[in-house]
Amino acid sequence: MRTLSNFINGQWIQPSAATHLPDVNPADTTETIAESPRSAVADVAAAAEAAERAYPAWRATPAPQRGQLLYRVQRRMEARRDELAEALTREEGKTLAESKGEIQRAINVVEFYAGEGRRLLGETIPSELPYNFCYTIREPVGPLALITPWNFPVAIPIWKLAPAVVCGNTVVLKPASLTPLSASLIADIFAECNAPSGVLNVVYGSGHEVGEALLAHPAIKGVSFTGSNNIGAHLYGAGAAHGIKCQCEMGGKNPVVVLADADLELAVNSAVQGAYGSTGQRCTATSRVIVVDSIADEFVERLETQASTLVVGNGLNPSTDVGPSVDQSQMDTVLDYIEIGQHEGARLVAGGSRLTGDEHDRGYFVEPTIFDRVTPGMRIAQEEIFGPVLSVLRVPDVTSALSVANAVRYGLCASIYTRDISRALQLVDQIEAGIIHVNSPTVGGEAHVPFGGMKATGVGLREMGREAIAFFTELKVVYLDYADTARGGNLY
Repeated sequence: MRTLSNFINGQWIQPSAATHLPDVNPADTTETIAESPRSAVADVAAAAEAAERAYPAWRATPAPQRGQLLYRVQRRMEARRDELAEALTREEGKTLAESKGEIQRAINVVEFYAGEGRRLLGETIPSELPYNFCYTIREPVGPLALITPWNFPVAIPIWKLAPAVVCGNTVVLKPASLTPLSASLIADIFAECNAPSGVLNVVYGSGHEVGEALLAHPAIKGVSFTGSNNIGAHLYGAGAAHGIKCQCEMGGKNPVVVLADADLELAVNSAVQGAYGSTGQRCTATSRVIVVDSIADEFVERLETQASTLVVGNGLNPSTDVGPSVDQSQMDTVLDYIEIGQHEGARLVAGGSRLTGDEHDRGYFVEPTIFDRVTPGMRIAQEEIFGPVLSVLRVPDVTSALSVANAVRYGLCASIYTRDISRALQLVDQIEAGIIHVNSPTVGGEAHVPFGGMKATGVGLREMGREAIAFFTELKVVYLDYADTARGGNLY
């Protein structure tokens, strides 16, 4: 077992408090992988002040040189990818194949933003006055707080950290308490790559204590958060009260819309991948299938058949398809929603129970679950479950499908399955989601493409891609008057 320390000003620092939180393997609760400190306000202040001290020199470092740091990080992550993936699986529970995919996604993100060090572009703008030159400059915001969740404990910190750093900001990262080891390994890698002291700082602890202290510290000029809607809404309000930039990515209730002419095999495969990959514990997970009546029976039959073949178990086992819930609380939430769905009158087609016996007794395993004949007003059709539960809603036609797809508070992802490109594009125009896939799963995404949602899913600017640069920089406008002749000068 590894005892973790905060990473402040380039050093591993023991916390001011003696309390530690266990990092337990959710697939085998007899294994404690690490323990992380429950930091106090004094630890947060030390990290914020280290970021503040490091900021002037890092800001002054030419952006291409900041990008070179990320290229070194990319190479080191590639060298340690197997170690990173195994640690991720042990503390979060996803399969080793999924963990390797997450690590590769993070590597791709680092590579992309390393190149952005040579592309932090402004623009020139024609002036309405003679002999005036107008242009814009991208400048860093300052020391930033990054607050990240447990479900992607490498990829999400990296996709916030990489653009923040290449833009010239310094960072205090507050990772989720359930997955602290991944954050420690990220800090290890930055230290190995000779990141200047104070550019990256990591402080462990509860979101309430550490998060609140970060937002209140005068050195912090912005916060980027991924997590629940309740916490995100509070952080956004607190950020506004403190006058700092704030970016929040929150929940999803993502639909797959299956029209009568869809390739059913493709649609079923994608629904299974989206619903049960990463145990349904991602904001982009498929939680609703909206299918037209004429093909609904066949679709549900195929869905049940395919879901029944999934192997649930320890993610380190190569035969495993679906891992555990991340902890007891999350498993209990999933089981509670399954019970709610049955009480609401939805038809339980498959799953619905905690798995027991042999290795399952030592972990938080729930069967892949399917509900049919779910109606739009049911809680299982409206609320984010964050587990391996899929709801099927039947509709008479494409107009009803669109109405049901939009009838939730969230708007992150949606998928449309149809062979009719005209109809697909009409739905693309009208579905209220920030990311829309046509004939591909809701969970897809690429490192250089913007990420984010509409409605209650997100507030603030988008993450990922070049769009992220807008959040991690401030735009400065310059007016340069070179009209010497207007002041009596002579150009000749």
